[in-house]
Amino acid sequence: MDKKMILSGLQPSGIMTLGNYLGAVKNWVKLQNEYDCLFMIADMHALTVPQEPVNLRKRCYEVLALYMACGLDPEKSTLFFQSHVPQHAELSWALTCTTYMGELSRMTQFKDKSKNAKDTGVGVGLFVYPVLMAADILLYQANLVPVGADQKQHLEITRVLAERFNRLYGDVFTIPEPYIPEVGARIMSLQDPTKKMSKSDSNPNGYVSIVDEPEVIIRKLKRAVTDSDTRICRGEGKDGIENLMSIYSIMTDKTFEEIEREFEGKGYGDFKLAVGEAVAEGLRPIREKYNELMNNKDYLKEVYTKGAQRASRLASKTLRKVYRKLGFVDRT
Repeated sequence: MDKKMILSGLQPSGIMTLGNYLGAVKNWVKLQNEYDCLFMIADMHALTVPQEPVNLRKRCYEVLALYMACGLDPEKSTLFFQSHVPQHAELSWALTCTTYMGELSRMTQFKDKSKNAKDTGVGVGLFVYPVLMAADILLYQANLVPVGADQKQHLEITRVLAERFNRLYGDVFTIPEPYIPEVGARIMSLQDPTKKMSKSDSNPNGYVSIVDEPEVIIRKLKRAVTDSDTRICRGEGKDGIENLMSIYSIMTDKTFEEIEREFEGKGYGDFKLAVGEAVAEGLRPIREKYNELMNNKDYLKEVYTKGAQRASRLASKTLRKVYRKLGFVDRT
């Protein structure tokens, strides 16, 4: 029986945070043994905001190296750069022509990001971003898409566009389902636990980079915002502690109940130190492997070239079906 297909990816917008790792990539590592997985570096999506070409290219290599350092195995999963598979852009245009303006204008991310772009104007790429994301998924007939709870809207529009195309032209696309881990799907800022952890946080103490040195990680966790209570438990007004419990749970494989028992009668200082040490030790092999891979660009090129070749073969099958349904003349 064929394995179900999973596709996901991250933009090369900077070094991966602990939130990216715990909320996404750590779960991807488990999935590659059970599913046929494709993980892309979404460099085309990165163009929705201005990029310095030299920095973009460097970050693309960094994300690929981080994927592998975190445990994504190029012998088990397909790792590739989105821009190396031109079918993404081709399918995106076909889907754009069946997408309504109102659907895109209602997208939460567009509304949020366009507020911050009033001075420079809002690019069309930001507006049609969800269509390219839909093309990414539908090209590979993905059955499941690992998404955070805050990204479900993008998957919903993907499903809408796939169902509409199938209705208009006949069955072509698999309708994808979300894959949302029960724990750790949304890691919050260490300084404002009501917001998602982000590398764009103006306060560098709000996030942990997965290649931070151990002493930096421990210092940031010690400074994490909590509350005026002293109990390590879940509850109303304890967003900061719940966030730290989620992090500790994933790093140690302990349940929330086990964590509450472990730190019963202990203060926040003890708990924050334990979380920091668990994170520092858990990320140590990743940082070491990352540094090794970044010094071996020839191997990275071998991986992304092989990945793009397989991704292109799969994408071409879908695009040929789409073009035939649309009425285009066959290329061969």
